[in-house]
Amino acid sequence: MFIKNFGLFWRGDEIDWFPGKGNKGAFRLLGRQNANRPILRMADFRYQQGIYILYGNHGPYYVGLTMQGLGIRLKNHQADNLAGQWDRFSWFGFCSVLKGTDKDGLQQLGRMAKKALARPDNMIRDVEALLIRAMGLRNINQSNFSVADPWIQVKLDEVDTYFDRLW
Repeated sequence: MFIKNFGLFWRGDEIDWFPGKGNKGAFRLLGRQNANRPILRMADFRYQQGIYILYGNHGPYYVGLTMQGLGIRLKNHQADNLAGQWDRFSWFGFCSVLKGTDKDGLQQLGRMAKKALARPDNMIRDVEALLIRAMGLRNINQSNFSVADPWIQVKLDEVDTYFDRLW
C-alpha cells in the first residue's frame, strides 16, 4: 500500500524549528512507537515523503504533498504565507521505517517504492482511512490502513528521556 506510517495531530510548538549550531543544529521530527526498552522505536521523519495536513483553530487548513521531505516543507510553512495559520499537523508517509538503526539509535527511513502493486480495494481503503484520520472523524466504520504504522510525536521535553531509553 502507499501509506507506510503516519502521525496524527502533531504539535508544531513541540518542534525546535531553529535549534542553532552544534550537534543539535538540525531540527528533527521525532516519532516513537512504544515507551520503554526493548520495544521502544524512534525515527526522524524529517525526510519522509508523503501527504501532510496543517490544522488551525477551525480544523484542516492546508493539504500538501512532499517529495523533498516533510521537515523541509513544514519548516518553510513557518515563514511563508501559511505562517501563524496552523499549529498542528498530521502526516502520512510513503517511505517505510527500516529495522536497522543509526549511530543515535534512530530507525532509518527506506526509499519510496518505484512501483506499487496493490489491489484496488486495499488502495481505496487506505484513502478512506487517510481521510477519516486526517479529519479526526468518528465514523462508525473506522477504517484502518492496510500496512501503515502509527507513530507518536516525541515532545521537546521528552527527547532526552527517550534517547536515554534507547540505550
